[in-house]
Amino acid sequence: VTASGCRDLITGAHFKLMKDKAIVCNIGHFDIEIDVAWLNENYGNTKDTVKPQVDIYNVDGKDIILLAEGRLVNLGCATGHPSFVMSNSFSNQTLAQIELWTNNDAYENKVYVLPKHLDEKVARLHLAKIGVELDELTSAQSEYLGISKEGPFKPEAYRY
Repeated sequence: VTASGCRDLITGAHFKLMKDKAIVCNIGHFDIEIDVAWLNENYGNTKDTVKPQVDIYNVDGKDIILLAEGRLVNLGCATGHPSFVMSNSFSNQTLAQIELWTNNDAYENKVYVLPKHLDEKVARLHLAKIGVELDELTSAQSEYLGISKEGPFKPEAYRY
């Protein structure tokens, strides 16, 4: 498994040293972490597609199993990040950028955790997709929890 974000992590020399039935995949970058071009140029004629996103190459008598054509295995195999998860992530990023742009004087140049009110706003925007409606806290509930009825519903120190 490569996860570096760099190129040429697994090269032809590495393929030749691998054991029979070695499984190779990439979770870090494009298909240049694993030298798939070399594999195809030198052993492409031995390639056997077992099923979508699972190919076996025979390198000098040893089978090398390549997942997702050397591309990001979490996206190429299984389900990766469903579009719903990606929508939540991109919405968080967009709201964070809007917050930084509109209130840039309130932030120093450092890393911040996304404020709970923005994270909860994104969650609210996605509720209809999963068929959920939120109840409103009663005054007694919000007083007991020590939060406003509108949220955020978790303290800033809380990690989801």
